[in-house]
Amino acid sequence: MQLTDFDYELPEERIAQTPMEPRNASRLMVLDRAQQSIEHRHFYDLKGYLQRGDTLIVNDTRVMPARLFGTRTTGAHVEVLLLKRIDRDRWESLVKPGRKARPGEVITFSENLSARVLETTDFGGRIIEFSYEGVFEEILDQLGETPLPPYIHEKLKDRERYQTVYAREQGSAAAPTAGLHFTKGQLKEIEAAGVHIGYVTLHVGLGTFRPVNAEVIEEHEMHSEYYMVSAETAALIRETKASGHRVIAVGTTSVRTLESAANDDGSIEAAGGWTKIFIYPGYTFKIVDAMITNFHLPKSSLVMLVSAFAGREYILDAYRTAVREKYRFFSFGDAMFIQ
Repeated sequence: MQLTDFDYELPEERIAQTPMEPRNASRLMVLDRAQQSIEHRHFYDLKGYLQRGDTLIVNDTRVMPARLFGTRTTGAHVEVLLLKRIDRDRWESLVKPGRKARPGEVITFSENLSARVLETTDFGGRIIEFSYEGVFEEILDQLGETPLPPYIHEKLKDRERYQTVYAREQGSAAAPTAGLHFTKGQLKEIEAAGVHIGYVTLHVGLGTFRPVNAEVIEEHEMHSEYYMVSAETAALIRETKASGHRVIAVGTTSVRTLESAANDDGSIEAAGGWTKIFIYPGYTFKIVDAMITNFHLPKSSLVMLVSAFAGREYILDAYRTAVREKYRFFSFGDAMFIQ
């Protein structure tokens, strides 16, 4: 398939710059794959589309304050975005401007934090090793900023608004944004209605920032991200399936986690490790029965994923409808429920 098959026209003013208040006041487009229908609701209406015995699977990753600002030995300013922890002090990162951040270069962030560039990576990133005095996580919390996607130009007043209310496992360079719509009260109401909530972890990395450049999408290679499915969550999914109810993934990161952990026969056990799963039309879903997701960038791997789930023409028609109906797009934008 061609990359242009997943393009659509998006006016810049439709890109949400600030989060909705309250969180669940965002709009919700409901897609029914069987009926090929489109409904317009709000996220606080979600409970009406869930059934007793269903299971919501959420990604409990927490965004790191992963953007650091430092200086090279020449005095030039650089920005470092931490993507993935390799071991205790070594990180995979993006450095901007990166051309002169060659192996051996030292970047200083403060009196007690610096990093040495060890090597370049195949995607143009850098492996860096930190030197510091004290507890690294505490220093990072003091010096680092929450990284927002490049299409968001407004400064975030409260960095917790770029975290889900259930975020707990720190390790992401970006938020699993479909979960940003939930409030704690809404989740309690959903559980009280007999819907289960299960937790998985996928630490969002470079894939969020890396565009699909291959003109033939089958040639695109995803960057690896760490995921984990606990024995408790795997058991909950098996029970949900056995009772004839639905597993509903909150966000494409949860989709990719579940499908990475799934066996070919549709079963699932506790699993963890690194995944490079790339889901595009033609993929057979093994676990996910429905999903909640935001509206994604044109020609992105995430548009390909939802197209694989619901059909490319149906999804692109829904996106055109969303533009026409003035939905808000991307990380702080509105949501879709695809069933």
